[in-house]
Amino acid sequence: MTNRRIPDHYLDGYAEILTGVSATGRRLTREEIESRRTLGEQAADAGHGLRDLVSAHLVAARLAWPRASGSTDIALAAVEQAIDAFAEGYERAQRLAVRQEEAARREFIDDLLYGRSDLGRLAERAERFGLRLSHAHAVAVAQGPAAYDEGDHVPRQVERALMARFGDRSILLTTKDGRLLCVAPGHQDEVLAHFAKQVYAATDGCRVAVGRPQPGAGGIVQSYEEALNALDLAERLGLEGPVLRAADLLVYPVLTRDRQAMADLVLDTLGPLTTARGGAEPLLGTLTTYFDSGCVAAEAARRLTLSVRALTYRLERIHKLTGADPADPAHRYMLQTAVIGARLLDWPAQEL
Repeated sequence: MTNRRIPDHYLDGYAEILTGVSATGRRLTREEIESRRTLGEQAADAGHGLRDLVSAHLVAARLAWPRASGSTDIALAAVEQAIDAFAEGYERAQRLAVRQEEAARREFIDDLLYGRSDLGRLAERAERFGLRLSHAHAVAVAQGPAAYDEGDHVPRQVERALMARFGDRSILLTTKDGRLLCVAPGHQDEVLAHFAKQVYAATDGCRVAVGRPQPGAGGIVQSYEEALNALDLAERLGLEGPVLRAADLLVYPVLTRDRQAMADLVLDTLGPLTTARGGAEPLLGTLTTYFDSGCVAAEAARRLTLSVRALTYRLERIHKLTGADPADPAHRYMLQTAVIGARLLDWPAQEL
């Protein structure tokens, strides 16, 4: 053994190569270089550190030096060439291992988020990535102005921030379809809150949706889908705020569960607005802003850059066309539900 931690067979033929090269002044042959690369790959696969391997080569070179009868420059050139070939093989094996690990991680994430694998096998694989599928988990999904991949700056920055604060927690950070995802134990809401804060800071305005904690492997899929649905709802309804929680938006899936019933409500309640000059959209926008302003006419007029008198005229026009008075509590719920339905169904841009 030339080094206590490095077996001799990773140096097979090395001393003989140095002796032969030093005596003749030749460079290493193609076969000798390839043999060094092969040994480097084997050493990497066995888990030996490159620093210890290089040290072992230098020790072996020093031990072989008295038998070298050529010039020092030739011997050093041979040492350099041999170690370089060995390190090339080592790095090649490392790159292959990283690619295989990335492929395994990506396959696991795809199976986890789509529920396509046997649950028992999935649970075994999950432990390798720090998840215990017997526990409840919640998923946060961040969507920004750009698409994100695993190796991008933003995911790395967010991961460093999470690991610095929650290094001992069971957290999985990854990307999917250009979005950044964080899977965390369901009872550790502070993890997802910190994730949202870090993503927002790193992306200059990213929006994060958080699904509800759900038990088991299927629960991760459900929480992930809830977060995606929350992002979709925010886009269609123009919801504000950097963080959306699926638990706060449960009323919207209820409203759209029966699409035909919602379409009927929209057409029956708001359909008459299409006969107005300029179509339904200006008056529908007025209703949307009026309800978003808490039915406060002055605030709605300010947001629409109208006078209160002009806003009142529009509300009266809506009352005349639909028969429903936005200022009347008895009519307000029906109108507001129809307005939400119109936004969810993208009416009147889409025919119902």
